[in-house]
Amino acid sequence: MVATFSAHAETDAPVKLGFAKCAHCVSMGLVPDLATGVKIEAINFNSGNDVLTALVSKSIDVAQVTYLHYVTALDKGFDVVAISGQVNGGSELLLPNASPIAADDWTGLKAAIFKAKTDGKPFRVGASRGNAQDIHMRGMFLKNGIDPNKDIQFINIPNPADHLSALQRGEIDMIATVEPFASQILQAGAGKHFDYPYDQAAGKLTNLIVTRSDVIKSRPAAVQASVTAVVKLVDMLKADQQVWIQAIGKYTGLDQKIAAAALKNAYPDYAMYRGSTQAIAKMMRDLNYISHDVSADIDKNMDYDFLSQATGKPKSELGY
Repeated sequence: MVATFSAHAETDAPVKLGFAKCAHCVSMGLVPDLATGVKIEAINFNSGNDVLTALVSKSIDVAQVTYLHYVTALDKGFDVVAISGQVNGGSELLLPNASPIAADDWTGLKAAIFKAKTDGKPFRVGASRGNAQDIHMRGMFLKNGIDPNKDIQFINIPNPADHLSALQRGEIDMIATVEPFASQILQAGAGKHFDYPYDQAAGKLTNLIVTRSDVIKSRPAAVQASVTAVVKLVDMLKADQQVWIQAIGKYTGLDQKIAAAALKNAYPDYAMYRGSTQAIAKMMRDLNYISHDVSADIDKNMDYDFLSQATGKPKSELGY
């Protein structure tokens, strides 16, 4: 178990903390002000893929990524250790306004997808490959008898800020997007709601806070201070959404109306759900998203000690 840490020289150097540009992610920019015993430098990236790359290349020390990034990293043999949850939710499937398919009509969607495939004009689904919305979408397709690797044409749009324009230009027939860009699309009248894609193995799980084993070994007090600050952040977001709305505006440039709408589909939670992570990994393997069984790696690379220390709760109450 992690002992109670006092401030050591190892906390003097700033912890470089990376996070992505999405509604449930940008609140991480508030973490530096909540930290005690360590200086945290928060660095914003366009996507979770960029954050993960920075972590494994040792450009940053702690990263906000997704459960999908975590499983993918383990599949590739990268040194990543999950140390806290943060915010879940944030996913939505949207259709062009002109689409005849009704909200939640998976039978109608499946028929449209197979007709497009038969007609030689594959149904085009856009998403940012590697993010939580991508896997939420693929899981829902799989559950509803649609093979996302064979039955649709996947269009990778790396920056979620570009989802609206892709929909407006008619480049895609559906978008699996993330808040606040889903709310931006809806409020701009550029698309319509189809589904919140949570009825699959990942459920609403989205964000994880991860680090590397070398950081844990060399800077345990700094890691502890970082997790404690994340726990404070989650408690603050539950109590006061206005600070969250302001953070969304700061990092995305979107107005408060869009930010407020985005938070109707976001759920602060510092727990790490080990069993669900195993189910996510199985689903990802079924989807050929990963090539190995990483169940043992998940168990080995989820460290609950820092979270337990920060919350005063046993890991049995933190998702283990």
